[in-house]
Amino acid sequence: MDMREYQLLAQETDRDPSHEGEGLIVPLLGLAGEVGTLLADYKKKLRDRETYRLFKEDVAEELGDILWYVANVATKFDLDLADIAQFNLEKTRARWLGGEKEGSGCYLLLDSEFPSNEQLPRQFSVHFAQKLDGRTATVSLTREGQIIGNRLTDNAYEDDGYRFHDVFHLSYAALLGWSPVMRKLMGCKRRSQPKVDEVEDGGRASVIEEGISAYVFSYAKEHDFLNNVRALDDELLRTIKKLVASFEVRTRSPAEWEQAILIGYEVWRQMRTNQGGIVHADLEKRTLVYAAT
Repeated sequence: MDMREYQLLAQETDRDPSHEGEGLIVPLLGLAGEVGTLLADYKKKLRDRETYRLFKEDVAEELGDILWYVANVATKFDLDLADIAQFNLEKTRARWLGGEKEGSGCYLLLDSEFPSNEQLPRQFSVHFAQKLDGRTATVSLTREGQIIGNRLTDNAYEDDGYRFHDVFHLSYAALLGWSPVMRKLMGCKRRSQPKVDEVEDGGRASVIEEGISAYVFSYAKEHDFLNNVRALDDELLRTIKKLVASFEVRTRSPAEWEQAILIGYEVWRQMRTNQGGIVHADLEKRTLVYAAT
């Protein structure tokens, strides 16, 4: 039996098919009540252990009742249960399994169709060097012996290591294939297509990326800079997805963003501990590795 067939058949047993008033509130309350009953059954299982012999049968019955109410509520809101199930699978797979379509066989970099000089370098290393000027620490970046960007401080009253935050941009580049900030610093903007250069590689995209970096940093600061953290808050990832909804990186899944952030902070923590170092990025292998100088 498929979901649509079940929803239609379940509707035949609805005693009040109206879409408002008691016709709606009753199934909503019923759904809550059946979930409570399921929890009560589990409590009995914990209490009575092996003497509760009908546990699986009772759980199956309660799940069936929950399914009926879910189908009924979907109908009352003019929703298709099969569409709901499909959307939920796509959402959960994107969150926990990554974003590659089943059977695609490869990871497509966002700038793969552009000339090589307009592509983010597939493998590169960036050296972070710290310099002390009195009590102020500044960090400069060099790649292949050339300085990229400006010297950075924490821009804060306290030493929180944000001067090393370009690590996060490198992580977005390596793990997501996206970083308007690094693309500009490395001189590989996509000028052959002016609109792409303006939208994807322009100031607005860079501001969004910097905003994400700052937003995640404030979250990480409250969670020991993600030390021993294996999963990020779903709301954090949903907010990031909203921020990048109009850019090419919208194709990257929450799971991919989570990996980029966690790996970025792993490298950043090592960088901060050693007050500098080298970051090796490989966009094809999707790796970001720290090395001490």
